[in-house]
Amino acid sequence: MSEQLADKKCVPCRGGVPPLHGFELETLQQSVPRWTMTREHHIQREFKFPDFKEALEFVNRVGALAEEQGHHPDILLAWGKAEITLWTHKVEGLTESDFIMAAKIDRLREGR
Repeated sequence: MSEQLADKKCVPCRGGVPPLHGFELETLQQSVPRWTMTREHHIQREFKFPDFKEALEFVNRVGALAEEQGHHPDILLAWGKAEITLWTHKVEGLTESDFIMAAKIDRLREGR
């Protein structure tokens, strides 16, 4: 299902829509198993790299993807790692677009 999510496009959130909860949220989270969900509010994943340069290159590719999708994660860049956190700010929780973006980021990391 991760591949199916990665093929979708993020949908801009206009607010006023409730965040996902329960079964629907758990089902989507299973599609991106390397991401950790916290309090049904956000998902996060840490990516490891051999040095700062490769971590920075990955972060730059994620940034370009975020601009293309109109869905922007929080990114922490450090030597040999990048932490990415996703949630939909306008609904103060998770939407399908967060999982779509996570699947697309996983695909970027895998080089596909």
